[in-house]
Amino acid sequence: MNLRKKITVICAGIFSVTATAQTTSDLKLWYDKPAAIWNEALPLGNGRLGAMVFGDPAVERLQLNEETIWAGSPNSNAHSKSLKALPVVRQLIFDGKFDEAQELATQDIMSQTNDGMPYQTFGSVYISFPGHQKYSNYYRDLDIANATAKVKYTVNGVEFTREILTSFSDQVIVVKLSASQPGQITANVFMNSPLDKTVSGTEGNQILLSGTGSNFEGVKGKVKFQGRLIAKNKGGEVSASNGIISINKADEVTLYISIATNFKNYQDITEDEVAKSKAYLAKAETKDFASIKKDHVAYYQKFFNRVSFDLGTNEAAKQPTNERIRDFSKQFDPQLASLYFQFGRYLLISSSQPGGQPANLQGIWNDMVTPPWDSKYTTNINAEMNYWPAEITNLSEMHEPFIQMAKELSITGAETAKMMYNASGWVLHHNTDIWRVTAPVDSAASGMWPTGGAWVSQDLWERYLYTGDKNYLKEIYPVIKGAADFFLDFMIIDPNTGYLVVVPSSSPENTHAGGTGKATIASGTTMDNQLIFDLFTNVIKASKIVAPDDAYTKRLSEALAKMPPMKVGKHSQLQEWQNDWDNPEDKHRHVSHLYGLFPSNQISPIKTPELFEAAKNSLNYRGDESTGWSMGWKVNLWARLLDGDHAYKLLQDQLHLVTAEQRKGGGTYPNMLDAHQPFQIDGNFGCTAGLAEMLMQSQEDAIHLLPALPGVWKNGSIKGLVARGGFVIDMSWKNNKVSTLKIYSKLGGNCRLKVENILKGDKGISLKKAKGENTNPLFYDVEVKKPIIAKEAKLSKVQLPKYNEYDVQMKAGQTFTFYGN
Repeated sequence: MNLRKKITVICAGIFSVTATAQTTSDLKLWYDKPAAIWNEALPLGNGRLGAMVFGDPAVERLQLNEETIWAGSPNSNAHSKSLKALPVVRQLIFDGKFDEAQELATQDIMSQTNDGMPYQTFGSVYISFPGHQKYSNYYRDLDIANATAKVKYTVNGVEFTREILTSFSDQVIVVKLSASQPGQITANVFMNSPLDKTVSGTEGNQILLSGTGSNFEGVKGKVKFQGRLIAKNKGGEVSASNGIISINKADEVTLYISIATNFKNYQDITEDEVAKSKAYLAKAETKDFASIKKDHVAYYQKFFNRVSFDLGTNEAAKQPTNERIRDFSKQFDPQLASLYFQFGRYLLISSSQPGGQPANLQGIWNDMVTPPWDSKYTTNINAEMNYWPAEITNLSEMHEPFIQMAKELSITGAETAKMMYNASGWVLHHNTDIWRVTAPVDSAASGMWPTGGAWVSQDLWERYLYTGDKNYLKEIYPVIKGAADFFLDFMIIDPNTGYLVVVPSSSPENTHAGGTGKATIASGTTMDNQLIFDLFTNVIKASKIVAPDDAYTKRLSEALAKMPPMKVGKHSQLQEWQNDWDNPEDKHRHVSHLYGLFPSNQISPIKTPELFEAAKNSLNYRGDESTGWSMGWKVNLWARLLDGDHAYKLLQDQLHLVTAEQRKGGGTYPNMLDAHQPFQIDGNFGCTAGLAEMLMQSQEDAIHLLPALPGVWKNGSIKGLVARGGFVIDMSWKNNKVSTLKIYSKLGGNCRLKVENILKGDKGISLKKAKGENTNPLFYDVEVKKPIIAKEAKLSKVQLPKYNEYDVQMKAGQTFTFYGN
């Protein structure tokens, strides 16, 4: 029996979390050797510019990126050949001829022009230091407390230091070279690029690297870029010629690097990259390194410092970071877990800034001309996963590039919907790029999935639940409504079941048992049904707030009533498809049918206990170890299943060291980037969100504190997590129980707390029995249609922990404080 109580706020003061605060020394990735390969280099970024720092004493390499250097140019890959093929493919699926349907879809529905353009590297800056091959006392780090990297070592009794940053405020990459004795900095600096169309040269005291993005799959490369580099010295001499800057016996040198392109937006590449590159450099070079660093750190920390996370520390924290990752599953290293959490936040700030491009499959860090999967935006999980930490870890502004991309996709997707399917609204398949292509790409096995617009729209709606910003909701309402319009036209009745379904589609990238067992293409997959349920439900809610239209929302409600419910199959699993095709031995990396558990909330221990248990069975069947991003998703899923120890086990699996010598399986590279393999940044972002979900959840009309706390994290604190409804949570815990709690309300309304075993000793509050329901309009009950439960399914009783519920009526700007023992 739940006990629901009323808390009347008496004290609105601010308090400090009693657990030890996270210090800046806790927030460094550090190593005692230079990076030998890219996956050992350390990432810096300001959203637009990215740098991978290798730290070799003899030849420093800074591998550089600019977020708009992509192959190709503005284009559309939509076509009309699909119109004739679509009804035939549908009939083949309804007839059970899945292999034939997939072959025809690959031939006539997939893109007839290109499969999207790749994200491309700018190239590298090299700094060679004669005589520095032999060194001692080596150290390098990435300090995520201030977004800087440092390299230190000794040669012939002289300590050399390099400090590198990608300036948020000045939009340049800056490198400070110094030594413990004067006259010791002698080096040569140059730039090069693996792209074919590049030219290097010298202009006065600057060196240049200019180029053009590649032609790709018949689309002409038209992105022009230019990089410029200048050296400012104290003492000694500096000269520039033949594309090389030579430094001789300087006391100290600062390198300023600018990069710019002609990209204006996804339709327009008419900017003057030369003028932009010059302007960035001219402005920055008037400032010294200390001034640039001060402004850079101030900008960065106003986001990063919103959240602190302390689980304590021990002797393991004294090891180099790569060794700690290697040993994480064998030793208790709580500080590495909090460092990994904060590293994910660091990466999001560094790769996704307002006004820029969203983080792609590799954030902004890529050293290739044609990277794996083109480093595009994969929208059947990966692009959305990049933004799972944005709201809950207090980085809402970092969400803006993804929201802007959604607005742009709704424009290009409208053309695709009309041309390919004769449908209104807009469509997005499983992949897009900087040019916002929306037609299905690759083969039908992965690409015949038209539900990307629904998932993007779910992400947009979630942001509203956290922020309560009605002006924002007005902005994105046409986007999510347009996604719903498409499915109202595209969905049809499955003659075998009588349900309204999305067809053709797939359960992303997994094969099923129909046909020869090699096809993915199907009708009415569970994930599609869950996505459309969220989309239609959210559009109905949004319409009532910003654009009331009873006739339209009635259409959505009627369509929802015709859709397939979730089902429990013969293995007591949540079915992935309409047919009971699931194989308990299937270990596929995608767990698409569990979208309803996370990031959605259609599967709940309170509202749908049978489906909750079936989802747990499905997750157990699928197994733990997988690709890196898949394990990141599973951390969130086990957190939603209220099993903190299993979520922690997935974290241990994720923090499995992947090296050049040991390349089997997913995990984490020495530089803490996610190993799919190869590198994909979504695993980092997914795990960061998962760690937050272990400590606080807010999807079920209440803020659940410590819902999935692992037994090993007995004591700790976290400050700055954000709950739906606009509540900011600071808390500490002792012996697995909440001990201090502060809640700040941005929006006001009723805050319902759900806490297990809260300690006694309350100060500044009085307890009364609660009356009425939760009145915060951003908390909402998820309506779930009656599920079909297979008669033969054997379901164990869901064991839920006991908890208390408290109601706190708050005003906007008010703080509630709880003190325990």
